[in-house]
Amino acid sequence: MTNPRLDTFRRMVERDPANGLARFGLANEAMKAGLFEEAREQLALYLAGSDDEGNAYGRLAEALLHLGRTDEAREALRQGIAASNRFGHPSMAADFEARLEELDDA
Repeated sequence: MTNPRLDTFRRMVERDPANGLARFGLANEAMKAGLFEEAREQLALYLAGSDDEGNAYGRLAEALLHLGRTDEAREALRQGIAASNRFGHPSMAADFEARLEELDDA
């Protein structure tokens, strides 16, 4: 079964690989569809070209956890904490810190 939103974002990225918003949108749609490797790849590419305020790091951590890559998820959360603090989002940083503690306790 095709996913029209997923297909639209894929075409947008194909037409303009430098379009960070299209990559972020594609990653979100891939996550919803359970395509965690595609989501991880798109988030990594998005983050390589964008100074994200933290949200994408949390989504990357989620994708990595679904892929069983816990150590990488921890690092994504650490980067998300730093970005959230840098951009003045203490509640997002606190959420990421709590998720990191949960992983460390598991």
